[in-house]
Amino acid sequence: MKYAKIRTHTDNRSLNSGSKHGGNIYRLAEELGMHEEKMLDFSASINPLGVPESVQLEIQRNMKYLYNYPDPDAMALRQHLSAYHDIDAESIICGNGSTELIYLVARVLHPMKILIPAPTFSEYERACRTESYRLQVASFQLQEENEFEINPDEFIKSMKRCDAAFLCNPNNPTGRLIKKNAVLRIADAAKKLKCFLVIDEAFMDFRPEDSVINEVKNNPYLIVLRSMTKFYALSGLRIGYGVFPQHLIKALNEHKEPWTVNMLAQKAGLAALKDRTYRDKTFRLMNREKRFLENGFKKIGVTFYHSDANFYLLKINDAEGLCRGLRKKGILVRDCSNFRGLDSRYIRIAVKAHEENTMLLKELAETAQK
Repeated sequence: MKYAKIRTHTDNRSLNSGSKHGGNIYRLAEELGMHEEKMLDFSASINPLGVPESVQLEIQRNMKYLYNYPDPDAMALRQHLSAYHDIDAESIICGNGSTELIYLVARVLHPMKILIPAPTFSEYERACRTESYRLQVASFQLQEENEFEINPDEFIKSMKRCDAAFLCNPNNPTGRLIKKNAVLRIADAAKKLKCFLVIDEAFMDFRPEDSVINEVKNNPYLIVLRSMTKFYALSGLRIGYGVFPQHLIKALNEHKEPWTVNMLAQKAGLAALKDRTYRDKTFRLMNREKRFLENGFKKIGVTFYHSDANFYLLKINDAEGLCRGLRKKGILVRDCSNFRGLDSRYIRIAVKAHEENTMLLKELAETAQK
């Protein structure tokens, strides 16, 4: 078994495009002269059930109150999150998606050396670079031979002399989950090393039993971020939250811009958390469609990696040509060539509804036969 390699760099240019993400249906629609609604977007990993009906009704009920400023403290949402997760409401800060909170953490911690897996979400490094041009980044290189699995012991060794470490769990774009016990071992080591450990649980709603959100109160160096845009399909509203050690709360609030979570987003978050029917329906759909996709990948000979989230990392020899061909048909997939540790052979695709998944497998099969 090969373990991860550590590479340290300070050059800003070593971070690839950074701002390139999935979900830009608007540019493709303009290129093709098509309406956005006709785009088939596999590049953004959003729940194919769409916005919960309960959320839609709550938004409609509150449209008439848009003349009011939103609650800057998102108190009602925080109190519900407190009960939902059994955590202290005072430890919760809500944000304009979890991405806002990534930048807020970087602003407050101002780390000089950070540890980040590769590949992973690019905004961790990008956020920290906005605070320090001389930032040192230690890249924890994940190995394809190990299916991009993170070895906890090796990661712990690499945290030495780092100010902060970031983990996306399940990881984006690989979909690999670090089990709760392993994360707690890493968090305990971070506490001893006095290295802040930021766990981005943006996709953890798909594996809630492995969350460490309840452990923040026991560790002054543990931060957990959550997103509601993936599981509840609220990307357009932007809603996320973080759970922080008490000693950081004052500084975080002092550095946070006011009113970043609008009133409709706060109401939507509350309604979504109460919707157990939607959650149950999501788990059933994901189990069914992930089996369907995996069987399809095997039949057409496409390399895929185990995923604990609602997306898959695929390896295709002519991925670049595939992306171009799909774009011409109004189908977006996530080109992963700008993730450090990957190249132009990799793409990420979201798990969508059955009809759309069938269509994608058909396109992949045609490509594989060429």
